[in-house]
Amino acid sequence: MLKTHVRPARDLRNNYPDVVRTLEEHDHVIITNNGRGESVLISMDVYAEFEKFVHEQYIYNELQKSKVSLYDPNVKLTPHSEVMAELELRREARSRV
Repeated sequence: MLKTHVRPARDLRNNYPDVVRTLEEHDHVIITNNGRGESVLISMDVYAEFEKFVHEQYIYNELQKSKVSLYDPNVKLTPHSEVMAELELRREARSRV
């Protein structure tokens, strides 16, 4: 279960070290402005985990689209050797710039 703490936005300016300590003790800190939730602070470790999760979801979704395309008779598959040759050409073009 996530541990949440709520802090007003002014604490970011006036009591930043205290906000950081709060963040270390909780999974995330909701920042409010005029009593309404405005943003969320998370630690760098939690952010890294989130980024990894989003990336994995993206890869999974792209793989699912690819699987669907395999059964579409209108889709022309490119041989691996052609894909690798194209990537090498692009790599060479970037290195010349």
